[in-house]
Amino acid sequence: MLHRSIAAAVAAGGTGAWFTPSATAAVEPVPAASGRPGRRYLIRNAAVLSMDAAVGDFPLADILVDGAKIAAVGPKLAAGDATVVDARGRIAIPGFIDTHHHQFETALRSFLADGLLANDGKPHGAVNYFDYILGKFARVYRPQDVQISELFGSLSQLDAGVTTVLDISQIHHSPEHSEAALAGLRAAGRRSVFGYFEGHGDKSRYPDDARRLRKQHFASDDQLVTMFMGGEIYLPGYEKAWQIGRELGLPIAAHIVGTLGMSDTFDKLAAAGRFGPDNLFIHMTGISDAGWKAVKDAGAGVSIAFPIEAVMRHGMPPILKAQAMGIEPSLSVDVECTMTADFFTQMRSAMMLQRALVNEMAIAGKTDLPALLTARDVLRFATIQGAKDLKLDRRTGSLTAGKEADIVLLDAQAINVAPLNHVPGAIVSLMERSNVDTVIVAGRIRKWRGRLLDVDLPRLRANLEASRDFLFKDAGVERDLFRR
Repeated sequence: MLHRSIAAAVAAGGTGAWFTPSATAAVEPVPAASGRPGRRYLIRNAAVLSMDAAVGDFPLADILVDGAKIAAVGPKLAAGDATVVDARGRIAIPGFIDTHHHQFETALRSFLADGLLANDGKPHGAVNYFDYILGKFARVYRPQDVQISELFGSLSQLDAGVTTVLDISQIHHSPEHSEAALAGLRAAGRRSVFGYFEGHGDKSRYPDDARRLRKQHFASDDQLVTMFMGGEIYLPGYEKAWQIGRELGLPIAAHIVGTLGMSDTFDKLAAAGRFGPDNLFIHMTGISDAGWKAVKDAGAGVSIAFPIEAVMRHGMPPILKAQAMGIEPSLSVDVECTMTADFFTQMRSAMMLQRALVNEMAIAGKTDLPALLTARDVLRFATIQGAKDLKLDRRTGSLTAGKEADIVLLDAQAINVAPLNHVPGAIVSLMERSNVDTVIVAGRIRKWRGRLLDVDLPRLRANLEASRDFLFKDAGVERDLFRR
């Protein structure tokens, strides 16, 4: 009996074969100059989850990366002159795609863990996002505070396998703040969408400065960092922001929280035919059937931040309504002042909440039920659907030859996963950021065998802490580690 063998080993002093540590394998060198033109490497013997029905999935296959792009996906590819990367025991997936993240708040992580979105006149609203984060902290940000939070937050998500983000930086108090946000995104070396939203104060040039930013920084839509226009319908002058966005050919994103009184304006825009496939609507809680129908008819995208919406009282995450309308949502982390930005949490939260709602309906005796979400469903939300909502699906979101090589290798031999029995299930139900072994963006290896590359984390952390200290002091908020 196995348990008797272990017991015997323990009785003999605990040094039997069951408890002998295995030798630590040497870490192979990083393929040189990854992502550069002409540099080729072959990811060999991974379990490949391509998220492309035309490509399929493979229990054991290879991915050939040539420069920034995926050259081929399939079993037993010829390596030729390519460097071979041993991926045995790894799962290869497209990088996760976050369609809504306020990265400028990285220095404020966990501050609002117990808070709500707004003081809505109902119980519990005294400590809330609008009063503290936007009303106190955001107003005192300097450009250098924006830059370090953008950079550190980007690197943290890279470490967790999130290769693409829509950064909603509601911090454009001046053109210098905008430049700092861009500098932070670019320094991280990952695929980012710069969301140009509002700012505060008399130096803000929103929304007009979008024209300069578009011309100066985004002449091409094929670069690693691209641009979205922000147009919040609860703020005066949003019509001008939408007009400028469409004039410049930029997609337009907006938070839509009907529970905070936005539903009437949203319905008026819907009735006026103002929505289009260039829109991405975030949250979509408390919205009328007419509003949802207009979104569906327009082909607009919907981003759901499941944990945040549930915790911060945005309203019930509208997954059942999206399913009923035939709209596939993407996933977003929203704010790290309240919740983690890793995508394992996002996927599990989406699956758990939808299944809880549907299971309760079944227990109550209802029979005409939505399909239960599966692990593959939420992985699709987290990858290819995110790429579609950010207008990047021709470049990323799946492991498809010709697309850019945004690839994550996940450790399926780790103690929290082995033995591997079902790839989508292992990723969604068991894994977390410690399983992220290697992260690749546009062919460039950014994390290798569990370690971020080309990053001085102690120095960056010290800069982030200094920024945090300034923000609390200037905002007049006491920093107490054990109570607010």
